Amino acid sequence: MPSPSTQSESGLLTQELPARLSSKGNHLSIGIPKEISLQENRVALTPDAVALLVNHGFRVRLEKNAGSQARFSNEQYALAGAEIVSTPQEAFDSEIILKIEPLVTHEFDYLKPGKAIFSTLNFPALTKSYFERLLERRVIGVSFETLEDKVGNLPVIRAMSEIAGNAALLLAAEYLSSAHNGRGVLMGGVTGVPPTSIVILGAGTVAEYATRAAIGLGAEVKVFDSQIYRLQRLKYSVGQHVYTSILDTQSLSSAIQQADVVIGALRAEGGISPCVVTEEMVASMRPGSLIIDVSIDQGGCFETSEMTTHQHPTFIRHGVIHYGVPNIPSRVAHTASIALSNIFTPMLLKIARLGSIEEMIYHTPWFNQGIYCYKGHMTHEMMAKRFQLRYRDLGLLLAARL
Repeated sequence: MPSPSTQSESGLLTQELPARLSSKGNHLSIGIPKEISLQENRVALTPDAVALLVNHGFRVRLEKNAGSQARFSNEQYALAGAEIVSTPQEAFDSEIILKIEPLVTHEFDYLKPGKAIFSTLNFPALTKSYFERLLERRVIGVSFETLEDKVGNLPVIRAMSEIAGNAALLLAAEYLSSAHNGRGVLMGGVTGVPPTSIVILGAGTVAEYATRAAIGLGAEVKVFDSQIYRLQRLKYSVGQHVYTSILDTQSLSSAIQQADVVIGALRAEGGISPCVVTEEMVASMRPGSLIIDVSIDQGGCFETSEMTTHQHPTFIRHGVIHYGVPNIPSRVAHTASIALSNIFTPMLLKIARLGSIEEMIYHTPWFNQGIYCYKGHMTHEMMAKRFQLRYRDLGLLLAARL
């Protein structure tokens, strides 16, 4: 048998490979501050997700009562391995901050350079100064609205739209009742009684799930959109014959005049939803009928729409009930929080495997679609143009490793 020296000289000795570091050694930290916006009840991670992340080496700091509105207790999070902190500053002192609503004024002061902030961006409500303050902090901003998955879908938008579509029909059934001074009709009707007439503006995910729920209840549904391909896709997804039409003033006006419920869910164009229903069209509706403007946070589809709250969700104009709460998924915060957690947990685990969010950015192109600012640079072209900020291509920044 050859001696060790002979083996070495002949190249027969096996070469040692560097061992891959365990993700449990990364010790990445996640901060979950308590939402302070009036209507926000959701939380980004559930206790089950926290337990999984802690097991993979994350340190999770949860501000006290951050999950209480979604019916997740501090005790549940503590048992899952989270560190319950008493101030938002402690939660923000993390590599990754998970919020639902955009930052409010004093929260900017908690941000530190190089940290990543995940949150929604309610474009109509934000100003240029909001993004300027973010750029000054040199953080990495990730937007729920533009975050994509591997196949190019918008997972957060789709999940929340599914919830909004289903919830819109539950709201319609509630506010059509005599108890809410509605038309006093049963959603879908019964034998011998004409079905409820529902008009849906838009043929996206909200419309798809609202249509499914409406058909299941026996209602008559009419869907309007500006694009044929969306209407075709909706009919295919629903799997049943549905009345569909291109947005046209005459046919739309006639449908709205006869409708019991009109749901506005038109897709935002450049951050603003098109307003297609005039005040005159609203005035032609029957007394006690209902408008639900799901797109109110993007400007709204109705000329008569106004933003309302969960505490005071409706108002009446021209005898028509208007529902204009911008955050419908927050009505079902427990369900919505689980949906969000299911989206973020795999992403965070991938970050743990790669070692940092920086490595996630360098190696995962689909994730980069959600990044709108990167260490002092505006990297989302549409947002940069809208708010008149200098745009920098993220790919070039990554190539330079700034």
